[in-house]
Amino acid sequence: MRPQAKALKGRKTLILDVDETLVHSSFQPCEADIELPIDIEGRICNIYIKVRPDCCQFIDEVGKYFEVVIFTASLSKYAIPLMNILDQNNVAPQRLFRDHCTFHQGLFVKDMQRIGRRLEDTIIIDNSPNSY
Repeated sequence: MRPQAKALKGRKTLILDVDETLVHSSFQPCEADIELPIDIEGRICNIYIKVRPDCCQFIDEVGKYFEVVIFTASLSKYAIPLMNILDQNNVAPQRLFRDHCTFHQGLFVKDMQRIGRRLEDTIIIDNSPNSY
């Protein structure tokens, strides 16, 4: 991951998970806020996404105080277009995906060393403590 941008120098780093933290997604049709067509092994699949209320405003607001980093165990081909919708002001340009995770005991684990920030200056919001 790149070092902190000059404009963000000295800020604490806030790491946000995506699935079950910012959104809930499903392959099953539902009353979704976003419907993303994703190519999975040569087949287009629709992913139905419910966004937490005020999620986009939350990202914009925390970006005033923190360096915001997105770190998800999801595939980038799903997470990039989703984050481009949720983070239209590019508050969190630094994004890490499944390929930045470590596979450990059957789980994709977010390796906090990949962030390159001091742990005492880092906050993570994630629904699953087993994933980091």
